[in-house]
Amino acid sequence: MISQKKCIPCQGGIPPLNENEINRFIKEIDARWQVFDGIQLRKEYTFKTYKEAMIFVNDVAELSEAEGHHPFIHINYKTVLIILFTHKISGLHE
Repeated sequence: MISQKKCIPCQGGIPPLNENEINRFIKEIDARWQVFDGIQLRKEYTFKTYKEAMIFVNDVAELSEAEGHHPFIHINYKTVLIILFTHKISGLHE
């Protein structure tokens, strides 16, 4: 199961997942994640307060550091957009 795997940062030189591979994996994660341009996963979170949004962002930062894989995080008051992709290959990978 993909949720039990650890992120292994790509060193580059490998191809990103193709559409069929993405579709296979996307079934294993929360349906609210969306594939964008076939190369990114995006999910928006809305919180009751700005402080709750910032606590979430800090939690994401801690997890990202532990995994060695850092998402783009966009903060707009109480809304946080997380964008995931493998930077080295400009796409998605397991």
